[in-house]
Amino acid sequence: MSVSSTTSVPSATLGATGFVAPAESDILTGVMADISAAFGGSLNTDLSTPQGQLASSLSAIIGDCNDAFAALANGVDPAFASGRMQDAIARIYFISRKAATATVVSCVCAGAAGTVVPAGTLVQDSAGYHYAATSAGTIPATGTLVMEFACTTTGPVSCPAGAISVYQAVAGLVSVTNTAAGVTGTDLEGRAAFEARRAATVAGNSIGSNAAILANILSVSGVTDAYVTDNPTSATVTTGGVAIAAHSVYASVVGGDASAIALAILHKKPPGCGYTGGTTVTVSDPNAAYTTAPSYAVSFDYATPTPIFIAVSIASSAGVPSDALTQIQAAVAAAFDGTDGGTRARIASRLYASRFYAGIAALGTWAQIVEITIGTAATPTGFTVQMDISQAPTLDPANITLALV
Repeated sequence: MSVSSTTSVPSATLGATGFVAPAESDILTGVMADISAAFGGSLNTDLSTPQGQLASSLSAIIGDCNDAFAALANGVDPAFASGRMQDAIARIYFISRKAATATVVSCVCAGAAGTVVPAGTLVQDSAGYHYAATSAGTIPATGTLVMEFACTTTGPVSCPAGAISVYQAVAGLVSVTNTAAGVTGTDLEGRAAFEARRAATVAGNSIGSNAAILANILSVSGVTDAYVTDNPTSATVTTGGVAIAAHSVYASVVGGDASAIALAILHKKPPGCGYTGGTTVTVSDPNAAYTTAPSYAVSFDYATPTPIFIAVSIASSAGVPSDALTQIQAAVAAAFDGTDGGTRARIASRLYASRFYAGIAALGTWAQIVEITIGTAATPTGFTVQMDISQAPTLDPANITLALV
């Protein structure tokens, strides 16, 4: 005896437009029709009845299954992938999601000429956070040396200008201070940031291109941002505010050990290409084929922290809370650092005042924006600001001002 059956439940489709699931209301109608038909077609279809409750439950089960498959289908597209599916896509390119990164701050170390400041030397900020030197440095005859320090606590720790002081004593080191705010660290790399880095590092397995060099630098532990360009001409060319020597590559970096960065550049740059930059490190080619590894002096720049000032004007009203400035500073900082899910301020980027509108407007109906201006001066008047390729934008909460008009 053979039994054939049909269903009134509409099917999902997988075609040129991707996976398309039917509306759950249509699924419910189909399930109820099937149940009614099974009992002779005279059942009460009210959802409060036992058969109505059964139909609702079955519809929810089918809907959940369709939702799970839709999520799976979207998960194989880098534009929509998140979580484990995004991690799987990144594995194709041999990259993984970055753990939380530390705030990096450039500090002026003053002391006796010849004083060696070891890697890992600790300083502290006014809030009690400690920062470790990312690389060793030797104070020159001028008596001052700019060094990079990374916060020992990962995440978006704010480090205002002038907050750093000596914590760990080093013979010959007199003072350590920061003239600009640090480049704020991040929490565990989010979906948008991870996809942006994946797109920027797809050339990581190649060699000789700027994209390959950038990808390799971004993979260095502690590096939070980088920019790479080159000058293929036979004369010095000024690009993005930097004079790049003939036939040389230029890299600007935030964070990371200098030797590791230099080696990352060496691995990917084309043979015979020179370097431009204020930081020079001698590294050896680790290729096992060499009996005596050749050494190269690799130059690059640690990006100069560049303070950004943002002025916000909102309409004055009785609804404006007493902590309006604090709330606005937090919203602006979230947009600037990219912790709101959008793009963060980076080396060589053009920053727009409009980037901060959504976060401020979302604070409440009291946040009626009149104007937002941005710039590198204490009283900004512009609506955009362009960073040079050697500049990393930084934001001190004190540089976010509020006016009620």
